[in-house]
Amino acid sequence: MLFKIKKNMIMNKMLIFFILLFILISDYTLSYAGWLIYHKPEFKGKVIDAESKEPIEGAVVVVIYKKHSLISGPGGGYSSVIKVKEILTNKNGEFHFPSYTTLIQPNSVEDTAEFIIYKPGYGSYPGRQIYPFNYVGPEYTFSKELGSKEEIEKSIFIIHGIVELPKLKTKEERLKAMPSPAEDSEHKTSWYWKKQKQFIRLLNEERRNLGLTGEYKIEE
Repeated sequence: MLFKIKKNMIMNKMLIFFILLFILISDYTLSYAGWLIYHKPEFKGKVIDAESKEPIEGAVVVVIYKKHSLISGPGGGYSSVIKVKEILTNKNGEFHFPSYTTLIQPNSVEDTAEFIIYKPGYGSYPGRQIYPFNYVGPEYTFSKELGSKEEIEKSIFIIHGIVELPKLKTKEERLKAMPSPAEDSEHKTSWYWKKQKQFIRLLNEERRNLGLTGEYKIEE
């Protein structure tokens, strides 16, 4: 009888131990579950001529999905590209990317999505647009309701998703506005470029128009 009581006490202690261990592991897993799931909302916007306010059809919009590795090295963590998507604006100047979800390796977290918007003859985004302001992150503004207005500082309003590009007049302006394809430091001409065929087609078209030698080539 005494042996049975002791055995039950040991079993109870083991049960309590495993319950506590399960709780600790569950808390830890839930806390870091986001490290394994990469998710970005849908992005939408509208590209217009900064002067006429008319829509710009056929502008290429590239979104670069990136993650950040937390593994420390000589330079600390680093960012890398996990997917690239592109689309051309429609007759209303609008674009839309569905939400994107995938798995990423442990010890990695989401990084901010980056955007490139370009059409020959116009300024490019980011950096050479009239609007939005450079301090408004594209991931934030393109994930809100298109055309919605928000006050971000006192008396400073933004309209979500609207991109105004200036029409360029000189060769020098067009050269400065010409961006480069999205690339990764480890794979500059691999699948990243294959996902940007429309973008690279427009870049090569502009290079020919400006009399530049050499073109971007996509490895098949």
